Amino acid sequence: MSEQKFTFGGEIVWRPTPEHVQRSNLKRFMDLHGIDRFEALQERSTADVAWFSDAILKFLDIQFQQPYSQVVDLSNGIQRPRWCLDGKLNIVFNCVDKWAANESTRDNAALVWEGEEGDSRRLSYAQLAAQVNQCANALRELGLGKGDGIGLHMPMTPEICIALLAIAKIGGVILPLFSGYGVGAIASRLKDAGAKALFTADGFYRRGKVIPLKETADQAVAQLSTVEHVIVLNRANSPVTMIAGRDHWWHELVPRQPEQADMEPTDAEDLLMIIYTSGTTGKPKGAVHTHCGFPVKAAQDMCFGTDVQPGDLIYWMTDMGWMMGPWLLFGATLLGATFFIYDGAPDYPGRDRLWQMVANHNINQLGVSPTLIRSMIADGEAIVKQHDLSSIYLFASTGEPWNPDPWRWLFEVVGESKRPIINYSGGTEISGGIVMGNPILPLKPASFSAPCPGIAADVVDETGQSVRNQVGELVIRAPWIGMTRGFWQDEQRYLETYWSQFKDVWVHGDWAAVDDDGLWYILGRSDDTIKVAGKRLGPAEVESVLVNHPAVNEAAAIGVPHPIKGSAVVCFCVLAPGISPSDELKNELRRKVAGEMGKPLQPKEIWFVSDIPKTRNAKVMRRIIRSAYLGEDPGDSSSLVNPEAVAEISRRQ
Repeated sequence: MSEQKFTFGGEIVWRPTPEHVQRSNLKRFMDLHGIDRFEALQERSTADVAWFSDAILKFLDIQFQQPYSQVVDLSNGIQRPRWCLDGKLNIVFNCVDKWAANESTRDNAALVWEGEEGDSRRLSYAQLAAQVNQCANALRELGLGKGDGIGLHMPMTPEICIALLAIAKIGGVILPLFSGYGVGAIASRLKDAGAKALFTADGFYRRGKVIPLKETADQAVAQLSTVEHVIVLNRANSPVTMIAGRDHWWHELVPRQPEQADMEPTDAEDLLMIIYTSGTTGKPKGAVHTHCGFPVKAAQDMCFGTDVQPGDLIYWMTDMGWMMGPWLLFGATLLGATFFIYDGAPDYPGRDRLWQMVANHNINQLGVSPTLIRSMIADGEAIVKQHDLSSIYLFASTGEPWNPDPWRWLFEVVGESKRPIINYSGGTEISGGIVMGNPILPLKPASFSAPCPGIAADVVDETGQSVRNQVGELVIRAPWIGMTRGFWQDEQRYLETYWSQFKDVWVHGDWAAVDDDGLWYILGRSDDTIKVAGKRLGPAEVESVLVNHPAVNEAAAIGVPHPIKGSAVVCFCVLAPGISPSDELKNELRRKVAGEMGKPLQPKEIWFVSDIPKTRNAKVMRRIIRSAYLGEDPGDSSSLVNPEAVAEISRRQ
């Protein structure tokens, strides 16, 4: 491994004001424990995991139905910690019931929803509690209960939130499914989890058209023997076939139920949710999460990183099938705040739909993806300035590495150089973030302030030794309460994936770096790394050069086999509107990369494409791009939102 000086970040462009610091939950937590510096918090929280976990549970006011006797037990090894021993906890009590029972909070908004067609709804905590109870009673009427897996294959409506909480309330197992999944992806996940029921809808709206949903669900369920019930939401008034005895309309089953329901007693470590993530092989990985795990970590990160407080309205553009959907719901409700969800395209009927929603609903924390922001730059500043965005307190982003120029556009144009961008990176298996910005530390473009409190993150070389100011593997050296309890029915794969490279060290699979000022950077998946003539190259570095050219809106870089160099760089670019592809432009872009990265790293080829394969949460799938280009098996591609982009790349060879 050759050493590689890291110079990505540039200068500090945002520093917290005294108001940011004094308002922050993070400062309040530190003051509570007599900690005066963030570095001291980081050291204590990772050296004494039990103290920090206990402190977080108390700070978040996580109320147990029976107290735990011990916060963590590591007797089975760092890979298999047990949390909140002897504790009884059904997390729904803390998400909904305790707020609904309190006269001072029962009428506070829990969620606000808007649909593409213009409809909107607001549910208070009291209203949410009543509807969750009705849904829980409906599930029990169907014979469903503790330990039963129940799939969620629905658009982003209030009902998907109600259903998720109702499943947890009866002690069931939540199985979130991306609304854009095809038949095979749904069937394989439901089969793996032994699902007994599925929530779906007739269809949903995208850009003014109805996209059918139940037909896909029906074909998937037809392949399974375990699914006994399908509950169908009438979202789009679209005709569907209802199978007698199996299918139930939401509006006929749920609203007639009593508004009071018993909460299933669950252990803190009882199974709450299995979230499936794509792997490099055909079989997706089922990350196992418990009542005291995922929700607590989500709330901690939302509390300390995005500084969400009661009365705040947070919106993260996501789908319930990705971890950021449950993260948004659990985090906001545990904090007694309000979350916003939108069912529709962010640029329909106008390109300003997102900014319009921010202004109309007074959104305070706005979570976006770098890909979305890159696509908006071409619209210019005027479309942003025509809306009052003064409600935004901060931005947040996750899913993929930033390029500095789009980051600066969001920060300077939309954020007026005064609203921080809280960068966030971790994963489904983490229950949130490994590294994250926060309101009390400075930022450079595309950077992360630090590891999340309680996460013993490090960057190491190929021998496992810590490195600074150079690119290395991102690892974690201590357990945390949100870590997955393993992969569903696949213990060996879990151990091989994260624990096999270095003894008792979690290797996450990302390239990262820490600069001279202590700021952190994520440079993409380590299996995306390109090694050209012994020089290791992160795709984000090449992509940043390309999108800095006014002709390029998006870019993806991959490494392909080369007989002499080992690997050569091949790039795919989506051009800005009005720009025509040409050999002259290709050569200009190749020279630009060579000029900034060095001639040995000049791309072998540049291809112009209409779109780049990515997931619904805008993560660029370089693994699939590379496989398509080389004519290889791409593995699990069910999470793609635009599979037609893969076919276009396949034709390039």
